[in-house]
Amino acid sequence: MLREKFFAKGGGGITGEIVMPGDKSISHRAVMCGSLAKGVSRVANCLMGDDVKATIKAFEAMGVKFEFDSPSSFLIKGRGCRLEQPREIINLQNSGTSIRLITGILVGLNLSAILDGDESLRKRPMKRVAVPLRNMGAAISLRNDNFPPIDILNSSGLQAIEYTLPVASAQVKSSVIFASLFVEGTSVVREMIRTRDHTERMLAQFGADLRVEDKEIKIRGGKELRPVDIEIPGDLSSAAFFIVAAIISQSGGVKIKGVGLNPTRDGAITILREMGARIDIENERVLGNEPVADIVAFPSVLNGVVIDKNLVASAIDEFPILFIAAACARGDTHLRGAEELRHKESNRLVTMAKNLRKLGISVELFEDGLTISGGNFKSGEIDSERDHRVAMAFAIASLRAEGVITINNAAEISTSFPNFFDVAETLGLRLSWA
Repeated sequence: MLREKFFAKGGGGITGEIVMPGDKSISHRAVMCGSLAKGVSRVANCLMGDDVKATIKAFEAMGVKFEFDSPSSFLIKGRGCRLEQPREIINLQNSGTSIRLITGILVGLNLSAILDGDESLRKRPMKRVAVPLRNMGAAISLRNDNFPPIDILNSSGLQAIEYTLPVASAQVKSSVIFASLFVEGTSVVREMIRTRDHTERMLAQFGADLRVEDKEIKIRGGKELRPVDIEIPGDLSSAAFFIVAAIISQSGGVKIKGVGLNPTRDGAITILREMGARIDIENERVLGNEPVADIVAFPSVLNGVVIDKNLVASAIDEFPILFIAAACARGDTHLRGAEELRHKESNRLVTMAKNLRKLGISVELFEDGLTISGGNFKSGEIDSERDHRVAMAFAIASLRAEGVITINNAAEISTSFPNFFDVAETLGLRLSWA
């Protein structure tokens, strides 16, 4: 039976040294690239949340074998371009990354399949992926021409493409890149705003013929991927919860070891520092093709800021916890240019605004952002609307609450951070399942 509700007792401080689970975005891509390489790859420190498990099951359905030697370390016996035709509907549960990127892979390999997911995934827009793939020659149908299930028919005769992304989306970019791996000729994908580049970095490790020049990615199809060994850095999006926890707590501090600090992902660090947070970066190094460091965060006095629109893409997954930081700051924090938050696991602008108000925080909602006035959290009951990052954000908010915050519809935490409760309790947060 799934646990759906938990209580977060207010007040206190946190202190300690922790290690994050593997980065979710990189874990997805490691499974995909290893499956597409010809030979055996090893993956270490993979995030084994529900989303990544859904990706693994999808490739198992296409004939790829996985051999585990620990809960987060395994071998992938890649099949190169010879994945099997899936025999049943592939259920990708809650994972937007899985469904969008695998659509590009199936199109490129000329395989037919139906991709589906849970109620939340069925509300997420897929036309943004279908449009460029259709332009390449793919046959894709969507419910109401925008939503899952995605029905992919055999797409023989695919053509290279030059495509400029109309929205800042690493998932759309990556879907087109994956499809382009198998197409004769050179495809070009252009971004107006740089998005996370884990796909480009990882495909370079696997030997793809891919060049990146500023905001332009060129992919020459037809080159076979080689197997490699990958150790995945800690997830910055997961670390962000405990970075903010340390910043807003009454005492203590937190050191988080081995966190990925990809420059297309570190917008949250920049925003928090602009608000006045003390965050130290130590032991910088490179793991594979990804920059990694230890992060140390301390209790800080925060001030409201106007968030630079140019930082939105590089902090897109961290905004639920950044909104908690804003609620603890002196003055107002203004965010615009973030309409993409309406298309996550929940409509994060609406979900966060509604729940912040329930706990006594003043919020003004706009089509593309929020204005949050710093204040004091009251006790109360919120609904995370099955959004894992919303649920975890309000668990952290309890550090500044007058009493207990009750968080409903929280089972989806397991999609991205299965041991969140263990880590939180180690540091001193007081959480308990109903």
